[in-house]
Amino acid sequence: MPEVIVAIPSFRRPQGLERLLRALEQLHTDAPVSVLVADNDADRLEARRLCERLQKQYRWPLTCIVAQERGIAQARNALVEHILTHSHAEFVAMLDDDEWPETGWLDAFLHVQRVTGADALHGAVVHAFENRPGRWAGDCHGFAPMRRRSGPIAAIEGTSNVLISRACFEALSKPCFDPAFALTGGEDRDFFERLRRQGRHFAWADDAIVHAWVPSSRARPWWALQRAYRTGNSDMRVFLKHRDSEVALVRELAKIAGATLIYLPVLLASALLVRQRMGALCKLCRAAGKTAALFGHAYNEYATVHGA
Repeated sequence: MPEVIVAIPSFRRPQGLERLLRALEQLHTDAPVSVLVADNDADRLEARRLCERLQKQYRWPLTCIVAQERGIAQARNALVEHILTHSHAEFVAMLDDDEWPETGWLDAFLHVQRVTGADALHGAVVHAFENRPGRWAGDCHGFAPMRRRSGPIAAIEGTSNVLISRACFEALSKPCFDPAFALTGGEDRDFFERLRRQGRHFAWADDAIVHAWVPSSRARPWWALQRAYRTGNSDMRVFLKHRDSEVALVRELAKIAGATLIYLPVLLASALLVRQRMGALCKLCRAAGKTAALFGHAYNEYATVHGA
């Protein structure tokens, strides 16, 4: 079995991090595993203190480093730099500190990797709600389960539950995650776009399941609209960074205009249909986020921490 290191960026969520670390101890796997945490809060150091408390009796080798510079991209880069310098692991699994895996998570990833030969894989994400949202959330990103058939896929857009070969990090120019996306998100989409342009192969592993905690502060319509706006904003910033031609930009502008022309009438027609109305609002907010990025605006969603 290949050696795997689980890399976890953490910022002011000691309860969520402990839940994740405890779940990793319950994995059913024969693979050699180690765990690396990057504490991105150099003032409180809650993640480091937690790891120090758990280290002596923890099932896997557990290390915590401090990523001094604030930002999710900076924390991920600190993890990558440490792994490439101090570990020989063949694969890096990345999880967030508000997630926790099921017991068969890692072996499910490794199985699909063996079958497909993929360089990077994404697994399923099932949300766990502190307070379950109403019907309005059905079509909103961040609430519906992320599930699809296992096998090759064209692209990966996020790092919420991924397994990445060491070679992917070694071949990229550094830093692997663009610091310009520090508090906005999108650093992961940019990372995988760079891998795609190198010709890397991707796959989905639907039995590699993690649960993602959604606190009550997020299970609200306003947060869903903010998330849609941020996603559009960061997606457009990644697009602008990598666009190949003005023709591609024209196509993207047409998509924004098309979303407005389609979903504004849907919004008006579905005034009494809660789920359809929120779905249309999210599409319009995503288009608004893209438009704002065209004018240089970056939305810092991760300046606010949700959950403990």
